[in-house]
Amino acid sequence: MKKKILIISGGISKERVISLDTGKQVSKELANNRYKVKITEPDFKLLETVKSFKPDIIFNALHGQFGEDGYIQTILETTKIPYTHSGVIASAIAMDKELSKKIFIKNNILTPKYLIYLYDKTNSNLIKLINKKLKFPVVIKPINEGSSLNVFICTKHNIIKNIKLLKSYKKIIIEEFIPGREIQAAIISSKKLGAIELKPKRKFYDYQAKYNSKAKTKHIMPVDLSKRNYKKIMSLALQAHKLIGCRGVTRSDFKFYKGRFYLLEINTQPGMTSLSLVPEIAAFYGISFIRLIELILKDADTNK
Repeated sequence: MKKKILIISGGISKERVISLDTGKQVSKELANNRYKVKITEPDFKLLETVKSFKPDIIFNALHGQFGEDGYIQTILETTKIPYTHSGVIASAIAMDKELSKKIFIKNNILTPKYLIYLYDKTNSNLIKLINKKLKFPVVIKPINEGSSLNVFICTKHNIIKNIKLLKSYKKIIIEEFIPGREIQAAIISSKKLGAIELKPKRKFYDYQAKYNSKAKTKHIMPVDLSKRNYKKIMSLALQAHKLIGCRGVTRSDFKFYKGRFYLLEINTQPGMTSLSLVPEIAAFYGISFIRLIELILKDADTNK
């Protein structure tokens, strides 16, 4: 008898639509392979649904805030039912761009230099400070969003205007802009899955470039890297995965510039939609979508 899988998707983050798509795709694939599947929202009836459905495993298909920042994981731990992807602490660390950067830096993983901007403090010398510490252009982004949401590349002429757009976040990160190639590497169950290069037609690999097929982002596999550099990027992705204590699948985003890899961030809940990168990487290396899902399910656990 195949296992019962409860899929949690949707939620209230800005990535709700992507999460619903991930949940739908995973559910369809599992149902086609004779698993008993139910999809639910992470609402106030969640624990009731868990109790009545009695799943063997909970598949976390949420993205963004409350789904991959340790919040839902804390609730799932109370059920004592194995759930997929990373646990409470690893999820919280990976989602917090400042905290994860500190870990990368401490462990000699190259990452863009940064400053933290607080909205409740005066930042009258901001441009002078950026010129001194980072140099323009810079990237500004929320500390705890995914999918390149509300990310802006700024010059000294538009940074103040763009910073005002993110005021609701209270605190943001200002990062040196690293030009170069966009390469992302996936890890599953602490094993190296593979890498993909992205050539967006837009200014950078933003939300539209990720999820809108009309954006015509070019996906390149195998990545045109020397054997040594390919080995290096995969080792860095695995190192980041282990340092933060991740489980299941992760995708690390890099910039490759002047022969060096800069780790931008690690994603603990990569998308599983038709345009998502992890299923595409897996397929290229001969791992079917159902096999990928089963590998994620196999690594499900509690107390992580």
